[in-house]
Amino acid sequence: MANNESVDKIGLHNLSPAPGSHRSRRRLGRGPGSGLGKTSGKGHKGSMARSGHGGPGGGKPHFEGGQMPITRRIPKRGFTNPFREEAQLVRLNDLVKVQGDEVTVESLLAAGLIRVGQGAPKLLANGEVSRALTVKGVRVSAGAKAKIEAAGGRIDA
Repeated sequence: MANNESVDKIGLHNLSPAPGSHRSRRRLGRGPGSGLGKTSGKGHKGSMARSGHGGPGGGKPHFEGGQMPITRRIPKRGFTNPFREEAQLVRLNDLVKVQGDEVTVESLLAAGLIRVGQGAPKLLANGEVSRALTVKGVRVSAGAKAKIEAAGGRIDA
């Protein structure tokens, strides 16, 4: 600093709103003298008087004014398998990061190519293999298997 002023860092403890930007909240249901007692400024009955309806946040989610909602109008097709297992895809050119000549789940984790609990890893044939690798306990695509074996490596089931 040029003139030795101490400047505090901005933090949650010293933040304040800009002057004039903050209004105090409406205190509803505090008697007739407040002007917002009894029905709390919502009037009598109707959707705008009910909780969870209308207002600045919109109405009921998916409510379309009484017409049949789109989620019920369109035909339902297909099936989602709840037991589907997604594979974590690992490209062959990423195997440069693996230490040693053995590719296992542990070595892929150590190299940062896969994550824990995100599915089983699978090697894809993107890129080239520069050295002979031994693959153990990892799924391999047909193209990746051919490239690994062409480089002098092998796949152990």
